[in-house]
Amino acid sequence: MVVLALDTTTSSGSCALARDGHVVCEQVNARPNAHAELLPGDLMTLIDRASTRLRDVDVFAVATGPGSFTGLRIGIATMQGLAFAEGKPLVGVSGFEALARVATDTVPRRSPDDRRHVATWVDAWRGEVFAALYEDGREVQTPVVSRPESLLDSLRGWSTLFIGDGALVHRETIRSLLGELAWFAGPTAPPLAGTIALLAGGELLAGGADARQHPPHAIRPLYIRRTDAELARDARSLG
Repeated sequence: MVVLALDTTTSSGSCALARDGHVVCEQVNARPNAHAELLPGDLMTLIDRASTRLRDVDVFAVATGPGSFTGLRIGIATMQGLAFAEGKPLVGVSGFEALARVATDTVPRRSPDDRRHVATWVDAWRGEVFAALYEDGREVQTPVVSRPESLLDSLRGWSTLFIGDGALVHRETIRSLLGELAWFAGPTAPPLAGTIALLAGGELLAGGADARQHPPHAIRPLYIRRTDAELARDARSLG
């Protein structure tokens, strides 16, 4: 099974191609915040590097968020267009789930009885992060957008592994409030497209690679923060 995956949840983003459960090629965008200019060209370049053709792709996969509204729209629309054109399934994967998977696969437990708490933090700007909490690979906290200090209060006393660009941005705050109980994945902000490809391929193998079960139009972005337009509209109605 060949899976082509795209992540535009961060300013750089990445794309990857996996074949039969192995990542063949993964690349990070050369220019941050340039998704609109680089797509779908970067995907075609990746396919060429992997000595593959677009028609050989069995499954398309895309990160559904959280992230910038513009980045998510561009990424999802790009993969919807390719999946529609090729008549192939499109699988949406949460960036939180991908981050938690990277942490589980690459960071060893500190001890055999270590209850693996993983805080997946994505930079939400304005001094906030999009965040979720996983325990042994299972989501135990509903995704939220919040200031880091509020989230860290609930983690006091827990040994917690942090991963994501939000953890990188707020590393000093995390260290100052949690001390040695906080530790960080390396790299803290990894590219996610390869992991997204593997997760999507696993989902399709478990349920059958049927485009009717994963129609491209059914993909929905994971928006945690309301848009500025919505907030402005509500403010006008209250005024």
